[in-house]
Amino acid sequence: MKRSEPSGVSIDDQPGYYIRRLHQISVGIFLQELSELGVTPVQYAALQTVANQPGIDQRTLARTVALDASTTGGVVDRLEQRGVLERRAAPADRRVRQLWLTAAGEQLLADAVPAMLQAQQQILAPLTERQRTEFMRLMRIVVDENNALSRAPSEAAK
Repeated sequence: MKRSEPSGVSIDDQPGYYIRRLHQISVGIFLQELSELGVTPVQYAALQTVANQPGIDQRTLARTVALDASTTGGVVDRLEQRGVLERRAAPADRRVRQLWLTAAGEQLLADAVPAMLQAQQQILAPLTERQRTEFMRLMRIVVDENNALSRAPSEAAK
C-alpha cells in the first residue's frame, strides 16, 4: 500500500486554527478578569440573557446563547446551586421551567459587567478602533452565515 506524502498544509494558513487560538485567549482573559467572581463566559452569557429576558425557559435560553440542551442544563444547575438563578414553574404549563435571577444573581451580574467589558477591551486591544469595528463586522458575517452548520445554532443569529 502506498503512503501519501504530507500535503504541506500549514496550520498557520487555516482560519479554524486561529479561531480556536482566539477562543483560548478570549476565555483566558475573561477568566483572569472575572477570577474574583468565579464566573465563566458561558455562565455570564446565561446570566445576562436571563437578566435581559426574565422568565425565559431553559430551551429558549439554550437556543439564544447557542448551547446544546445538556450543557445548558449543567450551567443552570450550577448557577441555581450557587443561589444566583432560580427555576420556577411556568403558570401556563407547569412542566416548563422559567428562569429568573435572584437578588444575589442581579448583584453578581452587576459586579461582573465592568470586568467583562474590560476583558472585551483587552481582547481587542491590539487593534485600532477602525480595525475593531471591521473585525466585529466580519466575525458577525462569518458566524451568521454559518450558524446553521453549528452543533447548537443560535436563534439570535440573523
